Amino acid sequence: MATQKTLENDNSVDAFLSTISDEQKRNDCLMLIQLMSKVSGYEPKMWGGSIIGFGSYHYRYASGHEGDTSIVGFSPRKQNIALYLMGGYHTDKELLQKLGKHKTGVGCLYINSIATIDIAVLEQIIRNSVKILLERVEEEKNKRATSSL
Repeated sequence: MATQKTLENDNSVDAFLSTISDEQKRNDCLMLIQLMSKVSGYEPKMWGGSIIGFGSYHYRYASGHEGDTSIVGFSPRKQNIALYLMGGYHTDKELLQKLGKHKTGVGCLYINSIATIDIAVLEQIIRNSVKILLERVEEEKNKRATSSL
């Protein structure tokens, strides 16, 4: 089985942010850190070399693949900022329409700048994602506890 490459580590979030030369992107990252900390209740941690994540949980797929990842996080990229919303955002179609300029991928929401989105809508999308994921994690724990009886 493949080894998980993107793991939580003790690298400095501040040191990572200082490598972002685009001042606006760095400021957007600082705003996202405040928002994700507030919503998730966790402090930012580095995951791998370029992801800032909040909290963690253990996942296990039906295929047997398992690992640990952040509950919510983001990574500043050259073209945009990728938001990792592990609980999903696909159920928030109405909110996505109100969000502003963004793109979506399989598991990511991409924004170019905080200035092009409605931050209150983004906060609700993040809040929903965290809630869904934590409910899913709790369900899995209950299933495992019940099946071991």
